[in-house]
Amino acid sequence: MPAPAELLQFVDNNADNFIQRLSDAVAIPSISGDPVHRNDVVKMANWLNSQLNSYGVQTQLIDLGNHIMDGQELPLPPAILGRIGTDPSKKTVLIYGHFDVQPANKSDGWDTDPFTLVAHKDGRLIGRGSSDDKGPILGWLNILQYHHQNGKELPVNIRFCFEGMEESGSEGLDDLVKKESQSGGWFDGVDCVCISDNYWLNTRTPALTYGLRGLAYFKVTISGPARDLHSGVFGRTVHEPMTDLIALMSKLVDVSGNILVPGVDEMVEPPTDSEKAIYEKLDYSVADVEESAGGQIALSASKVDVLMGRMRYPSLSLHGIEGAFSGAGAKTVIPAKVSGKFSIRLVPPQTPELVEPLVFRYLQSEFAKLNSKNKFSIENLHGGKPWIADHKHWNFEAAKIATRAVYKQEPDLTREGGSIPVTLTFAESLGVNVLLLPMGRGDDGAQWAAFSSSISTILTDNDSSTNEKLDKSNFIEGTKLLGTYLYELAAIPKA
Repeated sequence: MPAPAELLQFVDNNADNFIQRLSDAVAIPSISGDPVHRNDVVKMANWLNSQLNSYGVQTQLIDLGNHIMDGQELPLPPAILGRIGTDPSKKTVLIYGHFDVQPANKSDGWDTDPFTLVAHKDGRLIGRGSSDDKGPILGWLNILQYHHQNGKELPVNIRFCFEGMEESGSEGLDDLVKKESQSGGWFDGVDCVCISDNYWLNTRTPALTYGLRGLAYFKVTISGPARDLHSGVFGRTVHEPMTDLIALMSKLVDVSGNILVPGVDEMVEPPTDSEKAIYEKLDYSVADVEESAGGQIALSASKVDVLMGRMRYPSLSLHGIEGAFSGAGAKTVIPAKVSGKFSIRLVPPQTPELVEPLVFRYLQSEFAKLNSKNKFSIENLHGGKPWIADHKHWNFEAAKIATRAVYKQEPDLTREGGSIPVTLTFAESLGVNVLLLPMGRGDDGAQWAAFSSSISTILTDNDSSTNEKLDKSNFIEGTKLLGTYLYELAAIPKA
């Protein structure tokens, strides 16, 4: 069922008004990770709640309790639950988004004030949250506005779940989703889920995402001396913690990206020919990877191998060393205690619970081989499971039809290297298909906070990106895509 021509025309005719609304939303600095801005996150929740109510959505602001941040006990921002439509003959879709953002200051390297939306002549709408995730949320509002103002029924029933802590670990959300997924809850009867909180692979081709990697984040610590020592006095005299740590971290991954922890890579089945064909079809090249990385440093000249390395296979990355000398100058210190941090991105069937004992046992064994008198310890700081969906499900098929209708292109089918933990929570709690339907482009410079938590500064990908933008064409055509998706969802048979 194509979207009504009147809807598409309405979106075009109201583009300036929609951009102004986006400007109003960007102007609220809803930074969830900064206690100073907690009231702004609540302000953003109230603003969004009012917008939803104005278009006939029944809502409830849910108190998620308190939490500790930077030594302060703070109230968590409320989550917004909403519903519109209760027709039992229609499908019911749950839509998720988040209204909080990462910190941003002009001094970080922004060309303009990050909380003033700037519309450039080339179509870029620059401002913090424009693409992640206020723009997509407002895309849904735009569709609601059309139906409300024109007295049109929505083609499906909609449930909403919007939160204000996604960039800081989604605290309290998992319990809420599990509770509301039970009989009589807000999400009871949901047939599928749609999340618009990720991006195209590139700037050219729309995408649908059916998989996300999980994460296991580790900290290995070596200690020995009672205090930092001077290398002129103790060099080649004592077992040095840094030497042991470097030896251990060098045993984790090789220069080709192969994980050296026995049993980790081996958990994953090799790809089938049909699966490889999906990666071959993706509108993305090794050159795109290297342009994004800022250097000709791809691990392979094979596009399929590089993309599977990002999306389909686990990866192990070394992130940093805590306690080591890193300042200017030439300090000749032997650190008394150092900690190395590394993480493994996980893919099915891997889970943190399956991988952790392999890592612990391997590093304990490797440390024993050093015959060091230093002390060794290891801990798992945080983790989350990977997620994968059936991209042939009717939910995805509706999105494919909608994408072809709006963009006149076949969408890329992607699995992302990062993670959105709530995706798996929805999938497991509701037992339904979850679709990631991105609005923004791969160059939006959005935060893409993959795994935030109480240690969000450790686990956030690209958390200080500057000049975040959403292209006007993606905002307007993306709004049409969201609306068309609802109509195609209504029409497609459940199979």
